[in-house]
Amino acid sequence: IGYLAEEVWTTLVELNEAIGQRVHEINHDIRRVDGSTRFQRFTTEEAPVLAVLPDEVFEHVEWKQCKVGRNYHVTADYQHYSVPWALAGQLLRVRLTSARVSVFDGQQVVAEHGRKHGRKGQYSTLGEHVPVQHREVSGLWSRRWFTDRAASFGPATVTVIEQVLDRHEIEAQGYLDCQNILETLGKRNKAKLEAACQQLLNVGAHPTYSTLKRLMAGIESDAQKPASLRAAASNRKNTPDPARQPPGVFVRGADYYAQGSVND
Repeated sequence: IGYLAEEVWTTLVELNEAIGQRVHEINHDIRRVDGSTRFQRFTTEEAPVLAVLPDEVFEHVEWKQCKVGRNYHVTADYQHYSVPWALAGQLLRVRLTSARVSVFDGQQVVAEHGRKHGRKGQYSTLGEHVPVQHREVSGLWSRRWFTDRAASFGPATVTVIEQVLDRHEIEAQGYLDCQNILETLGKRNKAKLEAACQQLLNVGAHPTYSTLKRLMAGIESDAQKPASLRAAASNRKNTPDPARQPPGVFVRGADYYAQGSVND
């Protein structure tokens, strides 16, 4: 900057030309004590050891350690990625770039996926990672594992769990939802969860964790009301409010007009 401090330019084009000329002088014309220029030193010492630029641009890489769930998926950045089912329960390393997710067992890549973005809780499941016909494998979650647990709550809970599993093309993608429903919502509230499942089925609502949680909160709220208030509320629902009824209109039947006379 000091080389050009005393000069004034009115356009960027003129400034860039002046900078280019000065850089050329510094690299090619100004010589060191040994008589060499910067450009000569670069071509003889640095250029031969330069590596070829990679085909792909540099990407930020993030590493995580993730335990494989019993649904043979790892969870990274709130998204779920499958690995070979035999690795369930293992601690693996996960490499994340903006576009790819690579899962390592030691130094070996055991799974690669396109990275999911946007809505949390998405699944990327490769067919080769799924046990054949979702067969029972020791230590893994399965359809039967969840329906057997749901049976201890009641028939409505079993039906809801089956609906959760059936809505996924790959059944294992519903395992975590089932676990959250049975474990988080139902662990200490079996009766309330069964009642909420029955309500959900009665109205034909979509079976989700948040819907069941909301229904259970309503059941809990109703249970805390005194019996007299619950009865009064029930009566109010079934008894029309006279103040809200339309003005009285009296209409005579057809038999009256068939008599051929009208009485005031």
